[in-house]
Amino acid sequence: MTNPLTPDALEAELRKIGAERYHNRHPLHKAMYAGNLTKGQLQAWALNRYYYQAMIPVKDALLLARLPTPELRREWRRRIEDHDGHEPNTGGIARWFKLTDGLGLDRDYVMSLKGLLPATRFAVEAYVHFVRDRSLLAAIASSLTELFSPTIIPERMEGMLKNYDFISEDTMAYFKPRLTQAPRDSEFALSYVKEHAKTIEQQQEVLQALEFKCSVLWTLLDALDYAYVEGNIPPGAFVPDRS
Repeated sequence: MTNPLTPDALEAELRKIGAERYHNRHPLHKAMYAGNLTKGQLQAWALNRYYYQAMIPVKDALLLARLPTPELRREWRRRIEDHDGHEPNTGGIARWFKLTDGLGLDRDYVMSLKGLLPATRFAVEAYVHFVRDRSLLAAIASSLTELFSPTIIPERMEGMLKNYDFISEDTMAYFKPRLTQAPRDSEFALSYVKEHAKTIEQQQEVLQALEFKCSVLWTLLDALDYAYVEGNIPPGAFVPDRS
């Protein structure tokens, strides 16, 4: 890059990263919605993904505290409300428990995090630390994987409902609201990035932030694949019932 990109050219580069690096391309994700995973493998995915879901409002709270205006804080606060809810048993995390409950996982065990893969913990916490420690522009740009979630969610919902008889509409309750929440959130974040990433250095930082976030999501699936498809479950991690 020898000159700063126009805002639209920057958006095109961001979307190119998603087309190449988003985790809908991962073999484990493809196997999931093709119906090729066992119930135990789906349990492991839901259990480990819970930690990512639970830490989203934590990273958003860290980002919220850095926003300089009430307008920006009100906008970002909706993300926390979407996941934590306005009262007990509402919001995205509560809906995620419908998935883990439906898959037969003990809720207290899920919340305890005792069965997490070490790589899950490291990857999720690396994302939280990135949002805490990097520039505000990079932190906001790292959320732009939401640009691509309206593609992955319908694939996941259709494939899992079609191919697993133990999955129901109620079990998948987390995903449907995200079809409207994610585009709303990504539209705001994208507009912010396009407006504020003006220099070559800022634009490179934005692109690298999205690459990093894509790598976090890819790593979560890599870890699951290695442990539960290839059979290399580390000590202390969740072990599916093989009965």
